[in-house]
Amino acid sequence: MRYRLFLSDFDGTLVRGDGTVSEVNRRAIERYREAGGIFAVVTGRMMTSILPRLQELGLDDGLAVAYQGAMIADVRTGEILKSGGFSQEDALTCIRYFEKCGYHVHVYTGDDFYSNMDDEPLRTYEEICRVKGKIEPHLSDMVAAKSVNVIKVLAMVASDERDRIKAETEAALGEKFFVTCSSAFLVEVMPKGQNKAGAVDFLSAYYRIPKEEIAAIGDQLNDLPMLEAAGGKFAVENAEKELKERAAVVASCEEDGVAEALMKYALGD
Repeated sequence: MRYRLFLSDFDGTLVRGDGTVSEVNRRAIERYREAGGIFAVVTGRMMTSILPRLQELGLDDGLAVAYQGAMIADVRTGEILKSGGFSQEDALTCIRYFEKCGYHVHVYTGDDFYSNMDDEPLRTYEEICRVKGKIEPHLSDMVAAKSVNVIKVLAMVASDERDRIKAETEAALGEKFFVTCSSAFLVEVMPKGQNKAGAVDFLSAYYRIPKEEIAAIGDQLNDLPMLEAAGGKFAVENAEKELKERAAVVASCEEDGVAEALMKYALGD
């Protein structure tokens, strides 16, 4: 086995556009694990969103990585092994910037998320992630009053404006923040250092597996730090150009790219 630990993004990589994981991918994951490999999902989703999906896949042990690597939990027990977040000052800086721009904003505080708008994009997001947001029209006021621990902040944007908004957000917030995208319509902000590369570091130490024996696969910009940190680098065909330029390209998420990477490269079949 070339890669003893295989890390996969979820949306757009392992899960298809209809929200399902193919039987081909399921069987490949099962075969990889039966051969002694460790398979883990590393996602930008909140923990309460990803844990039920892992259980559907039969991944009822090991670790789950949520919030771009800021939160890591034991799947079986639910014990939180890592939880990182913003200082209140930095959280408010980010939220107030998005509010000033007039964006649809989400604020994540562990098991809960809050939205400043109750609209169709929110309902679409809730349906995809299978979570329910709490409506708070004035998010910065709520965060300031309640002193909540903010883990992630994002703006829902039009796909044709995403790259411009990402660049403007990076310029406005500065180097203290990690600005990325996990889909065509999301611009996400995390504390600096809280990204999927940090998840690779954590899992490498936890499982005592060197990074050259870790593979990672993804499709979006938030997956790039993970691919850069792992020894094996894979991108599904539907991935962003920046990933495909730095990784071996396999089939799209609709055509079982994760299974191809597992069987052809990780197991060597």
